[in-house]
Amino acid sequence: MSIALALATYFIIWWTVLFAILPIGVRTQGEAGRVVPGTPESAPVRPRFVLIIGLTTLVSAAVFAVVYAVVVGELIDLATLPIGPR
Repeated sequence: MSIALALATYFIIWWTVLFAILPIGVRTQGEAGRVVPGTPESAPVRPRFVLIIGLTTLVSAAVFAVVYAVVVGELIDLATLPIGPR
């Protein structure tokens, strides 16, 4: 696996995991009963961006490690997949 492919794979995994983790534990202003004027009721009370970014990075690293081990260990050979140019 080249460095460019590894970075692209990690980037895609990271964004996918981000959108999977983003709604976990979110409490909206509507649920809390305190809507700040000028914001929608669905806005989070406390966004917790640093925690979400950190958790996303850790989970993505674990998922990438599995993908990397599968590709480098040749459990799945990228050249034999029925996608892409032949």
